[in-house]
Amino acid sequence: MYLPPQFNEKNRDVAIELMRAHSFASLIATDDEGLPEVTHLPLVVDVRDETQFSLLGHCAKPNPLWRYLRARPRAVVTFQGPHAYMSPSVYPDLARVPTWNYLAVHCTVEATLIESPQEKDALLKRLIGEHEPPYAEQWKGLGEEFQLKMLAGIVGFELKVVAWQCKLKLNQHRKEAHAAMYAAYSQGTPDEQALAAWMQRLGMTEGVQHA
Repeated sequence: MYLPPQFNEKNRDVAIELMRAHSFASLIATDDEGLPEVTHLPLVVDVRDETQFSLLGHCAKPNPLWRYLRARPRAVVTFQGPHAYMSPSVYPDLARVPTWNYLAVHCTVEATLIESPQEKDALLKRLIGEHEPPYAEQWKGLGEEFQLKMLAGIVGFELKVVAWQCKLKLNQHRKEAHAAMYAAYSQGTPDEQALAAWMQRLGMTEGVQHA
């Protein structure tokens, strides 16, 4: 993505935090005609060590996505964090224009399919542990026959992240707008309030009186 240096966040922990907080992602594979195939789905971040991490997920077996990933494993995943309009009224002068502030992470990945019942069961248990741990007992109690039927209807995948970008676009380079922007965002929508919290976190509100 277009990534001016003032918005380029290089701390991997920040990127992973955003991916976990906004885990409903867009997975962009390549179809058989060479066109982008976009699938919207939740993904779980699996950190292996300080240099490697993967994204785990699954799709319904009738979805052609997994076939595309098998044929062309390299894909792109995007995560969209909070975002909001920014009015030019935050500036002290009139010769300004509006913009849009947002947080986003893009990952280039290499896909490996997870197809055996045992591996898919382990994957589902991992996803259950992330989203609703109490459901684990219900899943266990459904019986092996039902479980195998459900597992046969999905294909899992591990997406090994080979490159990533994290963009925090918060008008960092326009300090003259920060006080008014923070005041407006702090009283706004949930997304705007989330951006205000990130402004604080990035040290953009030093000297600004917090509510």
